[in-house]
Amino acid sequence: MPDLLTTDEAATYLRLSERKLYELVASGAVPCTKVTGRWLFPKAALDRWLAAGLIAPARMHAPAPPIVGGSHDPLLDWALRESGCGLAGLPEGSEAGLRRLARNEVMAAAIHLHRLQNQWKDDQSKDGDDAEANTQAVAGASGLHDAVVIAFARREQGLVVGAGNPLGLADIAGLAARHARLALRPRGAGAQLLLLALLAGAGLALDQLNVIKPACPTGPDIAQAVRAGRADCGVATRAVAQAAGLGFVPLVWERFDLALRQRDYFLAGPQALFAFLRTAAFRERAAELGGYDVSAAGEVRWVN
Repeated sequence: MPDLLTTDEAATYLRLSERKLYELVASGAVPCTKVTGRWLFPKAALDRWLAAGLIAPARMHAPAPPIVGGSHDPLLDWALRESGCGLAGLPEGSEAGLRRLARNEVMAAAIHLHRLQNQWKDDQSKDGDDAEANTQAVAGASGLHDAVVIAFARREQGLVVGAGNPLGLADIAGLAARHARLALRPRGAGAQLLLLALLAGAGLALDQLNVIKPACPTGPDIAQAVRAGRADCGVATRAVAQAAGLGFVPLVWERFDLALRQRDYFLAGPQALFAFLRTAAFRERAAELGGYDVSAAGEVRWVN
């Protein structure tokens, strides 16, 4: 049997009528994807769906609250407000967002995850970012067998530093050489995972650095710590540094994606947000904030 089943093949495999299968597709209850106008059904995903007992109609599942959990991002915050999607934000970090998504506590999770370079294997993109970290994390997450990953943007991450870069930082190795006071993000936050990956690549450990406590919940909190003089630097996006009037040392570009369940993808709130990602207003705001590539915004990057 092929890995991707057509509608009639999937109906036969599930022992359902095609009409019932289409009802499940319309409600977002069954794992599937649309390619050139045809519905296709990944057999492996159907097997996991059956094993999880999700053959019940979608109304048996309590709807997730209209919240986007996970990582904080200035452009996402703005898009949630301006799109009229009715979704609220709950920024707690990428890994926390995925856990809430798996527990049906949020409708979507904003994620930017990173692995050590020796874990990338052949996944490294031509631009040098960890191209598949987000999709690999969702694929391996317990309880997310019916997930879809939507591209939001590629973002420029680096060191937020004082105006004029008073310590002359140029790369991650300079943190130790200059004894820079480093503001951290919480464990599980995408920026913290990026920091650990970059340190490992430079042959450094976190305990070799001059870190300050407590951890900063979001990128803007990193910027505030630098601006207030409590820290010399911290990892955040160019948009955060620019908005705070601070300096920025670029390090990497990364994928910033939205993960959600297939049954929620077609709901009015997510669809309003995804439609807004294709507007000129969204592209103009991204250019204004700086450090974003939104050319693929709204595209489906991966379906489980």
